Amino acid sequence: MDADAGRRVPIEPQKVDAPLTRSSIFLILSVADGDAATEAVRDGLGSVSDLTKNVAFRDLGASLAITVGIGSRVWERIMGAPGPRELHPFRVVAGAVHTAVATPGDLLFHIRSDRYDLCFEFERQLLDTLGDSVTVADETVGFRYFDTRDLLGFVDGTANPVGPAVPASTLVGDEDPAFAGGSYVVAQKYLHDTAAWASLTTEQQEAIIGRRKADNTELDDAVSGQKSHKTLSTIEDDEGEHDILRDNMPFGTPGSGAFGTYFIGYSRHLWVTERMLERMFIGDPPGLHDRLLDFSTPVVGCTFFAPTAGMLDALGG
Repeated sequence: MDADAGRRVPIEPQKVDAPLTRSSIFLILSVADGDAATEAVRDGLGSVSDLTKNVAFRDLGASLAITVGIGSRVWERIMGAPGPRELHPFRVVAGAVHTAVATPGDLLFHIRSDRYDLCFEFERQLLDTLGDSVTVADETVGFRYFDTRDLLGFVDGTANPVGPAVPASTLVGDEDPAFAGGSYVVAQKYLHDTAAWASLTTEQQEAIIGRRKADNTELDDAVSGQKSHKTLSTIEDDEGEHDILRDNMPFGTPGSGAFGTYFIGYSRHLWVTERMLERMFIGDPPGLHDRLLDFSTPVVGCTFFAPTAGMLDALGG
């Protein structure tokens, strides 16, 4: 037997493909400076699997799943080695009318369950563990809305890969062997102008989205001129179509008039999601941006890498 076999970190992906749940928390944290904060975060990340088991045991049928992403600013500091090839800070995409903004954030915790109280309890225990080594950059609570619709009234996530296409689209492979089994994550938070959207006819809304509202049937792609959101967010080249896995969730507080969608995309190649955002914000051809952006404004933009579960466990003190 290879003498190093016992020290190898197993290639076990995190649950980026966890089933859709009824509740989620998207938690983005910034890591404080200093060695003490670094060690506290390393120990905290190493204990995520134990924290998850501790909370999930309260209801094993509630599908609690946690995905952890680490940003480029702190990757080498926490992991002790250079990061994945494509990992870099979120790139601002400035179109003629709309801009995909970049915002601070070093750690992402995508917390999912069919019970919100389990999401809440995991976050509470996690933040107790991390203490003052982190500050909260953004915290958003998502919920499933009817038959997986967004707050604009359309079914969300139907373009996701299925079956064997899921790992092929989401998990790094032999192209970056040191990080095989990991996944790039882009997180964005969009606020919707629901009043302006509601002023459109159903036919106008469908033309912007590229699908029928009632039954989610795809509309034909435009051959030229203004393209729909569906078309602009589809990435194709000589190798075929490149998918990402979305686990978007609506969020909102009617009392304050805040309504939105939290976009989270997992991909094998970061450039796929970045090209999608370029097509949306700059347009294809340039100048014909995604008209959905006339009603949806991004207020958060961060990029992370979700390492394998084994890499996280190995951080424990």
